[in-house]
Amino acid sequence: MAKRRNFTDQFKAKAALEALRGDKTVQEIAAKHQLRPNQVKTWKRQAIDGMANVFSSGKQSGPTGAEVKDLHAKIGRLAVEDDFCPKG
Repeated sequence: MAKRRNFTDQFKAKAALEALRGDKTVQEIAAKHQLRPNQVKTWKRQAIDGMANVFSSGKQSGPTGAEVKDLHAKIGRLAVEDDFCPKG
C-alpha cells in the first residue's frame, strides 16, 4: 500500500494558480507535478471558493476597541488588587 503524500500550502497554491491561468490543461499540470487530475481540480475549486475571503470587507478577527478598553480597565483593577494583597 502506498504511503499518503502531504503537500504544503504553497505547493497547492502553485498548482491551483497554474490551473486558474488556463495556459495548460489540468492533465498537463497533473502530469508535471505527478498528481491526479482530480486533485488539481479540487485545489482549483478550493482556490476559487476561498478567493472571496481575500476581498472581504476587512473584518478583523481580533478584539474591538471597546473590548480592548474593557480589558485595559480590568488589568488596572487587577494590578491595584495585587499591590494591596499581602505577599506571603
